[in-house]
Amino acid sequence: VQLQASGGGLVQAGGSLRVSCAASGLTFGNYGMGWFRQAPGKDREFVAAVSWTGGRTFYADSVKGRFTISKNNSKNTVHLQMNSLKPEDTAVYYCAQDPRGAQVMTVNWPAYWGQGTQVTVSS
Repeated sequence: VQLQASGGGLVQAGGSLRVSCAASGLTFGNYGMGWFRQAPGKDREFVAAVSWTGGRTFYADSVKGRFTISKNNSKNTVHLQMNSLKPEDTAVYYCAQDPRGAQVMTVNWPAYWGQGTQVTVSS
């Protein structure tokens, strides 16, 4: 399984950014996909996840209403649209995939990790 994240960068507080993840190596359509993040000096934490159909989404309370996760099965990609960004959203964002589905990632580490992409929000 390979998960290639892209789209990170530097943005001012209140701005928007989209990170994307391209998946290969498994049957993409049957797996939950998600995003985690790790800020300097902090533990890695769950951010968002989407079911294999795209019909169910899950979010951490800290990003609800600001972030939107979506997936495109035909292109084997998942996106995280981040709006109203705050300095505390600064972190390395990691793409993840799990054959047990999306909801399991809200309470467990995923089966597969991608490499991270840096998101920095300046105040």
